Formats: sequence, C-alpha cells, structure tokens
Amino acid sequence: MSAPATAPLETYLAHLARGELAFQRAPDGSAVFFPRLVAPHSGATDLQWQVSAGLGTVYSVTTLHPKGEPAYNVSLIEVDEGFRLMSRVEGIDAAAVKIGMRVRVRITQDADGKPLPVFDALEPEQTS
Repeated sequence: MSAPATAPLETYLAHLARGELAFQRAPDGSAVFFPRLVAPHSGATDLQWQVSAGLGTVYSVTTLHPKGEPAYNVSLIEVDEGFRLMSRVEGIDAAAVKIGMRVRVRITQDADGKPLPVFDALEPEQTS
C-alpha cells in the first residue's frame, strides 16, 4: 500500500483553514472522525473526504470552573453527518450549555494560531 499524497491530519487542517469541518466516509457509508488512514471498524483504506454542513447536537457536556478563571464547557458534539467530536460551545454562559442543544460549527484559532472548530448555540427557529 502506498502512502497518501497528503496525511489525513494535514487534509483536515487545510479544510479547517478554509472554514470547513471535514470528515471521512468509509465505503460502507459510516462517517469516520478523527481523520485516519484506515476505517476503524471495516479496515477500509479508500476513505472519501466530505465537508459537514456544520450542524449538530450537544451529546454530552461538562462545565469546568478553574480557580481564578472563567468557567468553560467541554462538549461532545454529535454532528448531523454521523460523527462526534470534542469541542466547546461559545457565545453563551458555560452553564447554559445543555444536552440536546442544537449548535453550528464556527472555525476559530487556538492560542498557537491553528484553526479550531468550536460551536455556537442555535435559536430554535435556526435548526433547519
């Protein structure tokens, strides 16, 4: 098996830099995330890149209260295309983030200037 021209992580980061949340799809139709060379269940190596619409639901959330710093949440987001990723929901109070809340991805930058997907809460009328 020959190595891919671009490593999966590099492809993923390039999509983020363009403002896109990308993931891979295995031949059996299952979504694959975090980017990898081989599908975790089937062992397939012919994974195809797709771009998510960026909508999802908070699957799990924890609010952290570091001493002397503002509270923040760590959220597991279930993206509509069938994969989950750890992130955070911004733009609202950390304690207001709830399981089942609809969210939309926004690409920001981490402390090192690398692209980072975070999520913003949607109003009920904006979920479609």
